[in-house]
Amino acid sequence: MSTRPHVVVVGSGFAGFFAARTLERLVPPGAADLTIVSATDHLCYSPLLPEVAAGRLDPRRIAIPLHSALRRSRIVQGLVEQVDTTERTLDVACDLADPLVLRWDRLAMTVGSVTRKLPTPGMEEYALGLKTLVQAVYIRDHVLRQMEIADATSDLGERRARLTFVVVGAGYAGTETAAQLQVMTTAQLDRFPRLRTEDLTWLLVDVAPAVLPELGPRLGEFALDEIRARGMQVRLSTSVSEIAPDHVVLSGGETIPCHTVLWTAGVTPPPLVGSLGDAVERGRLVVDAELKVPGEPGVWAAGDSASAPDPYDQQHRAYPPTAQHAQRMGVVLAHNIAASLGHGEPVEYRHHDLGLVADLGRRSAVARPLGVPLTGLPAKVVAKAYHLYAVPSMANRARIAADWALNLVSRPVPAQLGLVQPGQARFAAAEHTAGQ
Repeated sequence: MSTRPHVVVVGSGFAGFFAARTLERLVPPGAADLTIVSATDHLCYSPLLPEVAAGRLDPRRIAIPLHSALRRSRIVQGLVEQVDTTERTLDVACDLADPLVLRWDRLAMTVGSVTRKLPTPGMEEYALGLKTLVQAVYIRDHVLRQMEIADATSDLGERRARLTFVVVGAGYAGTETAAQLQVMTTAQLDRFPRLRTEDLTWLLVDVAPAVLPELGPRLGEFALDEIRARGMQVRLSTSVSEIAPDHVVLSGGETIPCHTVLWTAGVTPPPLVGSLGDAVERGRLVVDAELKVPGEPGVWAAGDSASAPDPYDQQHRAYPPTAQHAQRMGVVLAHNIAASLGHGEPVEYRHHDLGLVADLGRRSAVARPLGVPLTGLPAKVVAKAYHLYAVPSMANRARIAADWALNLVSRPVPAQLGLVQPGQARFAAAEHTAGQ
């Protein structure tokens, strides 16, 4: 047994990945043992999941292997079942006969987020999420399968139901997903001689009064006009009241025959966060400016699962749960854990929003880098450049760029791989919340 302090990072999302990588840089070899516990063996660069679902990127392009990126950390692939802050232990289920018990001296809770579920009848049984690579791969196969079924049937009503795709949530993830998948399905129509453009329907639904509210009204209106010009239907100030295997019911009572509902209506921390017994705000662990959990010595939290005070917000709200903040929180958290071990000084988390980008497919996008609103091709260039810069692996960047270059001269291959079974793509299984 090692007598060195043991630092455990729970989660390999943006916050966890960058925390572990920064700790390897700040803490000298031999000064502490570093462990990262993760349900997967990779960081998923989630902003590009819509491109994976649309077949424009190979799934492995946005999976950054932990064993390649982290040289000194012990990587334990498993699910944390219990955290004991009194005994300072973790119980980890990793397909052994008994849970693996890890003792820790410093703990970083960076467990990210899962899809926010509402008490909508049929949501968990029939809707599909887009938080993981498993879900993205399945969605691509599922959408292509619906096109195959539509081409096979002679029933016009059945055909149009199979070619009706409903996306719930007009935020960043939902708008990008709807826009890119609509481009994919439209591009594949000529390969199915019995299908017509008027049979294909994409419907974007949100209870909010605007799309992409994160980017402001000007860019939101541009995005709305762009996707509507392509034929997408958008229902704002509208919710889904029921989801069935072959239809959805909207809040106004309208019934829409369809076999595909993509649910992207927000995120929430996983159940593990609530089981800790510490103070939460909207489900997120309350932390101070140094990302420490009050009343829990040796425990820090960052990313989507942490509610950190934003000193620049006049309404004293917490930082939003975005990849941009998660990455930078992970770095600050690592500095503060290293400082607690005698390496460096603690720092507070302060970060101005650098802006967001949303790729709408084809040559269109919207972006707000450093507060400057961009649309169309300039925004597209900024979006691509930002993602290439943000992917934390040179090998992955090169492969992503190669896929994008190939897409300029060739359409993605429209093949169903059948690698993911329907049960594996459901929320609980794909997002590792079953039993929590």
